[in-house]
Amino acid sequence: MSDLIKRFFVVFLSVLASLSGMSQENKDKILIDQVVAIVGGNIILYSDVENEYMQMLMQGSTTGTGLKCTILEEMMFQKLLLTQAEIDSITVTDKQVDSELDRRMRYFISQVGTKEKLEEYFKKSILQIKEDMREKIRDYLLIQNVQSKLTQDVKITPSEVSDFFKSIPPDSLPLIGSQIEVAQITKMPVISDAEVNNVKAKLTSIRDRVLKGEDFATLANLYSEDPGSMTKGGELGFVGRGELYPEFEAAAFSLKPGEISPIVKTQKGYHLIQMIERRGENINVRHILMVPKASQLDLIKSKNDIDKIAALIKSDTITFERAAALYSDDPSKQNNGMLINPYSGDSKFSPEEIDANIFFIIDKMNVGDKSAPMLFTNEDGQQGYRMLMLKTRSEPHKANLKDDYPQIQNMALQIKQNQVVNKWVVEKSKNTFIKISEIYKDCNFKYDWVSY
Repeated sequence: MSDLIKRFFVVFLSVLASLSGMSQENKDKILIDQVVAIVGGNIILYSDVENEYMQMLMQGSTTGTGLKCTILEEMMFQKLLLTQAEIDSITVTDKQVDSELDRRMRYFISQVGTKEKLEEYFKKSILQIKEDMREKIRDYLLIQNVQSKLTQDVKITPSEVSDFFKSIPPDSLPLIGSQIEVAQITKMPVISDAEVNNVKAKLTSIRDRVLKGEDFATLANLYSEDPGSMTKGGELGFVGRGELYPEFEAAAFSLKPGEISPIVKTQKGYHLIQMIERRGENINVRHILMVPKASQLDLIKSKNDIDKIAALIKSDTITFERAAALYSDDPSKQNNGMLINPYSGDSKFSPEEIDANIFFIIDKMNVGDKSAPMLFTNEDGQQGYRMLMLKTRSEPHKANLKDDYPQIQNMALQIKQNQVVNKWVVEKSKNTFIKISEIYKDCNFKYDWVSY
């Protein structure tokens, strides 16, 4: 993954913040500013470069024309990937965009503390922030898709990793910052039959109202608990097979235009589905989602369950790892409770990468310490109880193969992938219409971009 994509969300959120306080006059100026580059059918505006330039200065980068040249070239690289996505007819669905938006919102909220703090920072609602991000996220997913296709067959062997490490001069070995490994045990409340029946009764009532003539979209806006679609009348946009929960997909594809499904259960909750349109193996549907909620009694039972587990661990009757594998309700039980870093794919986190709510707890712990059971909210917004264990904590050190093999392997693999991508850019740019403004004629670009 390129450095530009790694910085994407930090920079973009900073731009969002600056735009929030910008006058309409200045926003209008940005809308009419000049095109400084064209790649295929995609344009780059002067303001695009200037906005990121200002954000990089705020992050401590050195001023100068060279920085603006670097920014422009990285943007051109992105546009070249977007052009390839158009040629290959690669698309991303609204559902995929909404899923990524939801994931990013959860991450940003975890960093600032609460949803209200995030909204206060941007002076916008979460929904408005997501709408501002939507097209950037769509482009990001398209770029990611094309890059993945370019590098999907690139592999790295242990001997190549070893050779790569040996090729690094000792005084150039990268410094590995402090990293932590954390394990957890979670107990989530079992939703009562009464609550499930209550949700089903509400959905049955809504279905009857639609059948009697009320508008499905209006009712979705009023009652659906899906934040990604409720403000759009429950509409998901066109999706293909394999992009939805299996139960949802089976019910949706069986409907005719305008038809309403019976109540459908998925791991997310309970749904009503209305078919809008079908085009071959792609459908556009509306849905209303309702999620059964745990009662206080249900939560108390989860607390009692995890307290019992904690007592067994404290008395050395069972290890934390074994208890996680046997009793935890989280998928991490498959790894004996170890949390997996979604950015690296291994179990090591830098302090900046881990959920802030977890970090504030384990930061005060010694290796091997276990936290007391505590209330938490998972990614689906459900409350439960969890206890944490700090498995390892490393001090900053020069990289070595024994302790840092996954990171070194990733470095070696990324270099090999970059070589494939660089070769593709050289060949692709020769056959793509590219025009660069005269104001960047003195740039010393990495690639020999063809200028017409």
